Amino acid sequence: MADFYDILGVERDASAADIKKAYRKLARTLHPDVAGPEKSEEFKAVNEAYEVLSDEEKRRLYDIGGEEALSGAGFAPGGGFASFQDIFSAFFGGMGGAGRHTPPSRARRGQDTLVNIDLSLNDVVFGAEKTISPSLMVECPQCHGSCAAEGTEPTQCGQCEGSGMVQRVTQSLFGQMVSSGPCPACHGHGTVILNPCSECSGQGRVRAVRNITINVPAGVEEGMRIRLAGKGDAGVEGGAAGDLFAQVHIDNHPIFTRSGDDLTCELRIPMTAAALGTTMTIETLDGAQDIEIKPGTDSGEVITMPGLGVGRLHRSGRGDLRVGISVATPKKLDDAQRKLLEELTRLRGEEKPPASLTAQRESLFEKIRGRFNR
Repeated sequence: MADFYDILGVERDASAADIKKAYRKLARTLHPDVAGPEKSEEFKAVNEAYEVLSDEEKRRLYDIGGEEALSGAGFAPGGGFASFQDIFSAFFGGMGGAGRHTPPSRARRGQDTLVNIDLSLNDVVFGAEKTISPSLMVECPQCHGSCAAEGTEPTQCGQCEGSGMVQRVTQSLFGQMVSSGPCPACHGHGTVILNPCSECSGQGRVRAVRNITINVPAGVEEGMRIRLAGKGDAGVEGGAAGDLFAQVHIDNHPIFTRSGDDLTCELRIPMTAAALGTTMTIETLDGAQDIEIKPGTDSGEVITMPGLGVGRLHRSGRGDLRVGISVATPKKLDDAQRKLLEELTRLRGEEKPPASLTAQRESLFEKIRGRFNR
């Protein structure tokens, strides 16, 4: 004789929920309409096992003395479900009748919350840890989400006797009609709160300011949202908290501009440095860095400094820093400077350069922008 626990594939100490879950799985698989007539006996055995193990009293007797104990007590396994409501109950949580209904929880998930977070370019390049202080719904510190006053708890509804459902009898042309619906006294929950918490007025939550730390990854972009699961509004009556979304806003930097994973800036150099070449020290977000100016450097040229750009969001490493060169032409010369330039002009044979028209050249800004976008 097969063991009912083995038939359902559960341990002898399985909970009622585990037994119901195992039955649902087997019944859907072995039902004759799905598996064919050859599985009818197995389907019948599963029904018999569930009929006994889902009933607290029958299960107790079966655990003591097996099927013989059930027969001696007047129970005969194998009778199947008493009605369509029973089979409906097994699959869909007992909505078929008031006596077998499992009342829904009062708890409801909290709302998701959107806040803004201001970041500097430095935060974006390297990543940062930021603390924000939004006003959120939090669990009530007095009742801890139970909604009931301190020292009390929800009590069983007297109208539906804890089922959450009541039956209504109405007259029709076809006689009496019986229907089930949520209990009006407890709104289908099966319990009532006679003494609500005074701190939260029976909601299980209150509004308060919370300090929340956000780990901002390097490489975030304007308008992105960083999700913090479970950090939003606390749920109603003990429900799970919603999520918090921090929307990124990046402040402009006075020197550097972001271009994807790269940073760009402009460096103005003297005419003599452009002609002769030199090494200059510039301040970057990584501190002071040397940059080499090659002899004959022209305005609009771009010097790339690898690895000094923005941290990449979805992969390792960083972008580059690209420095656009702008050659500064002196506007005021003293006599000695003018004589030196005139002598240089004479030596280069440029006293009277030939006048030849060419097509209009790009502006310096357009030239630098074009090279940045290559």
